[in-house]
Amino acid sequence: MNILITGATSGIGRQLSRDYLATGHQLIICGRNQPALEELQVEFPTQVVCKSFDITNLDQCRQATKDLPPLDLVILNAGTCEYIDALHFDAEVFERVVRTNLIGLANCLDAVLPRIKNAGQLAIMGSSSSYLPLPRAEAYGASKAATEYLSKTLAITLSSRAIRVSYIAPGFVETPLSGQNDFAMPMIVTSAQASRAIIKGLKQSLREIHFPKKFTWPLKLTGSLPVWLQQWLVKRLVA
Repeated sequence: MNILITGATSGIGRQLSRDYLATGHQLIICGRNQPALEELQVEFPTQVVCKSFDITNLDQCRQATKDLPPLDLVILNAGTCEYIDALHFDAEVFERVVRTNLIGLANCLDAVLPRIKNAGQLAIMGSSSSYLPLPRAEAYGASKAATEYLSKTLAITLSSRAIRVSYIAPGFVETPLSGQNDFAMPMIVTSAQASRAIIKGLKQSLREIHFPKKFTWPLKLTGSLPVWLQQWLVKRLVA
């Protein structure tokens, strides 16, 4: 398959790239860190094409992808996370996170959707934080809640081209980004475990891929409760 992965320089995107390359697929790997992309190209010279660009810049997205071949699978994985103290709300932090996680996603969709084959696949990286409002995640959670809505809407509209859309909602994953967190991360999984879960879910054409289940199912179930009860439970959890 011809596969495009954004955010391929580290974390889940890097592991997905390695795992797909190991099984013989052709990859277009994307990210801002050109040397990190070239490391994979050196390892797999006949399978890798590197595209270095900033997803928050629409012109760069369009320019970098204008000569792509038809794509079987696109995994829009690039994203960031910063937390907010709501009592000292920082609009600049909020804008940075939304610009990358949501506007950057829209820029990538603009650039690559026309290149996905009919009956191809599109996977969009979200987060289990979209299931339940959590303190300090005002920016990150809001961006991922919007991502979930966008993904599920695209699943409907792109069905006219038989493109299967999957929303990916991990719990905590060991990555350089999560390594900056200053709090305990329950039931954290490795990037290798995350990659295996994602690849398995995509093979099954799941509309929603969430893991680890023992963490994400309680979040989903709590998120289905009345708002007052959700908030009461989250307050007790945080306390």
